[in-house]
Amino acid sequence: MKRSFLYILFLLLFQFNFAQSKLSWQGYFSYNEIKDISESSTTVFAASENALFSKNSATNLVKTTTTVDGLSGQTISAVYYSETFKKTIVGYENGLMIVINETDGSMLKVVDIINKQLSPSIKKINHFMEHNGLLYVSCDFGIVQFNLTTLQFGDTYFIGDNGAEISVKQTTFFNGFIYAATSNGIKKADSTNPNLVDYQQWLLVNSGDWSSVEALDTELIAINSAGYIHRFNSNTFVGFFQLPQPSTDMRARNHNLFITIPNSVFVYNNQMVLNRQITNAQVLDNTLNFTCSTAVGDMIFIGTKEKGLFTSTLAGASVFQEITPTGPARNNIFSLDVSPNALWTVYGDYNTSYDPYPLDTYGISRYNTSGWLNIPYSEVYDAKSITRILINPKNESQVYASSFFSGLVKIEDDVPNFLYNEKNSGLESITYAGPDYIDVRINGNAFDKSGNLWVTNSRINNGLKVLKTNGQWQSYATSTILAKAEDVSYSNIAIDKNGTKWISTNRDGVIAFNESTNTFKKITMGADSGNLPATDVRSVAVDTKNQLWIGTIKGLRVLSNVGSFQTEGQLKANPIIIMEDNLAQELLYEQFITSIVVDGSNNKWIGTSDSGVFMVSPNGQETKYHFTINNSPLPSNSINDIKINSVTGEVFIATNKGMIAFKGIATQANEDLNNVYIYPNPVRPTYSGTVKVAGLIDKANVKITDIEGNLVYETTSTGGTIEWDTTAFGRYKVASGVYMVFISAQDGSETKVKKVMIIR
Repeated sequence: MKRSFLYILFLLLFQFNFAQSKLSWQGYFSYNEIKDISESSTTVFAASENALFSKNSATNLVKTTTTVDGLSGQTISAVYYSETFKKTIVGYENGLMIVINETDGSMLKVVDIINKQLSPSIKKINHFMEHNGLLYVSCDFGIVQFNLTTLQFGDTYFIGDNGAEISVKQTTFFNGFIYAATSNGIKKADSTNPNLVDYQQWLLVNSGDWSSVEALDTELIAINSAGYIHRFNSNTFVGFFQLPQPSTDMRARNHNLFITIPNSVFVYNNQMVLNRQITNAQVLDNTLNFTCSTAVGDMIFIGTKEKGLFTSTLAGASVFQEITPTGPARNNIFSLDVSPNALWTVYGDYNTSYDPYPLDTYGISRYNTSGWLNIPYSEVYDAKSITRILINPKNESQVYASSFFSGLVKIEDDVPNFLYNEKNSGLESITYAGPDYIDVRINGNAFDKSGNLWVTNSRINNGLKVLKTNGQWQSYATSTILAKAEDVSYSNIAIDKNGTKWISTNRDGVIAFNESTNTFKKITMGADSGNLPATDVRSVAVDTKNQLWIGTIKGLRVLSNVGSFQTEGQLKANPIIIMEDNLAQELLYEQFITSIVVDGSNNKWIGTSDSGVFMVSPNGQETKYHFTINNSPLPSNSINDIKINSVTGEVFIATNKGMIAFKGIATQANEDLNNVYIYPNPVRPTYSGTVKVAGLIDKANVKITDIEGNLVYETTSTGGTIEWDTTAFGRYKVASGVYMVFISAQDGSETKVKKVMIIR
């Protein structure tokens, strides 16, 4: 009874946490890599890397489920829908199981497999098979029984030699026996045997390495790891057809057997007569890789590794259609940029040593009100390993993408139209590999206030370049400040109000340059050389108080005033010291910092390589948020990049397993009060969030009164937006009615009056 109560309590807490989080988070996931599919009589369920979607064939309704809804950001390895229990069960490579209740959308995380005293490398869930209310979970160590009524685990079967762990790929029920395809033979056991935990009750039917076993009406079919299909003849499995490739999936549905290999799907009837073979060229092209297939009614569904889910009629009378929800091309977004009306993402990368090999060919993605646009590699002039994307702040239709191998791609009106490289611009190739080797490594990029585009060109002597508004290139010799410029790689650039460029490097800390005096300076390790904790700097950002925030692979430093570039010979950065448990400690001590961005209220959003995201106050003394996979919808604690929409305050966080956005309110302040607006308005009874007053100037005084003039809330803005929780100074919820919002500038030079209606 106590255990059941704890399960219920956990479920309620889980629902509550994510009901709250859904008010603040939005997911932007890729659904292109299908890991597994399942089905009901009307609906197909597809699992991508760490998200789900379903499509109802009767209503054509497509539903998505992500970490924002409660899924884990870990990699999914199996999915199963139980029509009897109206539940979707999701299995993960790390052994986690999540049970989703169709009736109310609630989720139960089941961690029993994760908690088993076994090597983490063998906890992967491979397959689910339902029989008599029990779910048989095939794992890389054996089989686990899960009761779909009580939602609790039962016995675990270790069925290897002498009870050893063994990888079980798939199980099926046939003529009273459970058959298991394993890495060391096909084994069977009487399903009514009460002692199946005894490995000796599992009899070896065939030896060898097997990928699948499935019952098809009166037939029992198995496929070995070499792709050889076998039929059971009451005693043993006999091979009868060699597939051209090893199979990735086999399942029986609607008296048909679907066998999937990377380039084909074979559809057999229940007499094992081949009815249809579907090749990847028939679905799209011969570069497509199939992962699984199934049927719902008279429709066949094929999952792919690159392009999501395709469907057609089982009889083959129509062409295939892609039914994948739109999203970015990949989940591992390396870098992004956002403007008030568009979001751009790129997927090229390099390792911690700035090595881009193996080079990738992922292209670029854009998201706006019309949806996602994925620009393939073939349309970006074959630019490889694109690591940065930058929107022109003066012209949103113009975008530049940095390739860490091919140069700089110019995009206008969503169409790539030029590649700047070593042949047609001031960009240069690294030369250490010889004159015939071309490798133009462009990474950091930033526009100055005059509209000139500054970029870093790694591993050369003239590592800082500018593309001026007149189309001319100019180079600056970083070799004057760097001992071995040809060995240096650069990360990002930040430009301050004085036009000084602050550039993060992998081995020389931060270098700064101002072209008005043609002067370089450096901040590096050592008390007399800049006081950084490491010379490898991954991110720099200038805040609204003209401080430079420096993120290194071993912690954080702050230069108190960027103006010191003009006045001091040696620049020095300092740690932020905070009090924690009555002890003085360094903020983000030893953290590998990957990204720093400043919001409209001068808060700092700091991404790390393995500890999630920190949001700290303007002076760093208060950590307002620390988001991780354990307390938020973050799919991963490994943060690649963070950017903020200055108008909406939405904070986009790109991880190696997907991108989510936090709906913040720290928007940039406006120049006047002409565009003040309130949302939502009216506030309806079903709404449980806060009311936002947006379009404010900085330090605006905001007073909210009822219609009779009684003050219920007052605050001063920091940035462009404030929130009101619809209470009278936090004491009680205000009643239904019209409320007046009085806004005035700090000096009284501007005023504005708005109304908001609240309906309880």
